[in-house]
Amino acid sequence: MSSDSTDSSESTGTEGTDAQAAGERTAYVIVGGGLAAAKAVEGIRESDPTGSILLVAQEDRLPYERPPLSKGVLKGEDEMDTAFTHDRDWYAEQHVELRLGTAATVLDTAKHELTLDGGDVVGYEKLLLATGSAPRALDVPGADLDGVLYLREMQESEALKARLTDGARVVLIGAGWIGLEVAAAARHHGSSATIIEPQAAPLLGVMGEQVGGYFAELHRGHGVELRLGEGVERIEGDGRVTGVVTKSGDTVPADVVVVGVGITPNTGLAEGAGIETDNGIVTDPGLRTSAEGVWAAGDVANWRSTTLDTNVRVEHWANAQDGGLAAGRSMAGQDVTYDPIPFFFSDQYDIGLEYAGYVPRGTDAQVVLRGEPSSNEFMAFWVVPEGEGVRVLAGMHVNVWDTIDDVQRLVREHTVVDPARLGDPGVPLGEVAASTA
Repeated sequence: MSSDSTDSSESTGTEGTDAQAAGERTAYVIVGGGLAAAKAVEGIRESDPTGSILLVAQEDRLPYERPPLSKGVLKGEDEMDTAFTHDRDWYAEQHVELRLGTAATVLDTAKHELTLDGGDVVGYEKLLLATGSAPRALDVPGADLDGVLYLREMQESEALKARLTDGARVVLIGAGWIGLEVAAAARHHGSSATIIEPQAAPLLGVMGEQVGGYFAELHRGHGVELRLGEGVERIEGDGRVTGVVTKSGDTVPADVVVVGVGITPNTGLAEGAGIETDNGIVTDPGLRTSAEGVWAAGDVANWRSTTLDTNVRVEHWANAQDGGLAAGRSMAGQDVTYDPIPFFFSDQYDIGLEYAGYVPRGTDAQVVLRGEPSSNEFMAFWVVPEGEGVRVLAGMHVNVWDTIDDVQRLVREHTVVDPARLGDPGVPLGEVAASTA
């Protein structure tokens, strides 16, 4: 993979076809610089090997994947180049014009025109919004001090990695996936780590208190201090952060603070164009938006799932990869129904996990455990009563590999099972469906 990872809009406009020659419309315009944008190019080229493609990205880097930023790259096990989806030569081979370090400012869906930062106007035939999401800002005094960081973009991962040194005092605000993965990376580098979280357990909204409690014990076992049920009053420092003051009045010393309190979909461009939004950009199963000729994919897309019979927006790698590919295919004329079972993964210390399924917020789901969590090899299922048994909404394994396909099948087929068999490690997971009630 090329090590030439950055570029500016001044030097990228001639890498592919001259999209606006003689005032012609570009066949495909992709707005975004993440995995979904890169995979959309692949999807387009499956059916249309010659149509002009312009990729506009606000960051001055080639499109890249985000999971390495909080995992292998942050731990120093992988080089930053491993995050790039494709190298520069690949885009040239695919005849993609790159406009990196360039923001899209106005979308006019009636005229099929996109205005870029600096005033350039691009006409398009079909356009993909893969604008991703942005971290929620922490609104407390001192949040702008040097050393208060977020982890979303590549440059933020680089800045954080440089501060994770032996003996550094790291405070994580938020016990979501980012907070937990950064805590694990901090301990890997010999830094101390303290997590401040207002809820009663890590990942409470996603996993519930029982499974969230497992992650609390996992991190405590690796030397992380958890301050659960605790909020942040302010961040202290004299230009540079020195500590975090909790709502109970305690001061937690800090050399670096990492904020991970959620993300918000970047819907501004769509909203300005009058495109329907609701917790993201609303799409049909073909990832088409309410505007003719405009698609959406990745974190920002709130797509209609036919299997789950609801709209779904998820912020995970698999959705960016599969959704970007599906959107590209749809734009190029293929008959696409995007209907995956949501999937994500995480690595922390010596455990790896995979999760598949979807539990709508507010669902009173029960948890069925399969195996003993203290062994670091177990599964968990989120189920709801149905008939004489339960229906699986989602399932997760921790270090129980080669099981996620069976989990996805249980979710996709709306399988009703006996919870006792579901929770029995002695019953092969592939045979649990035989217990249909």
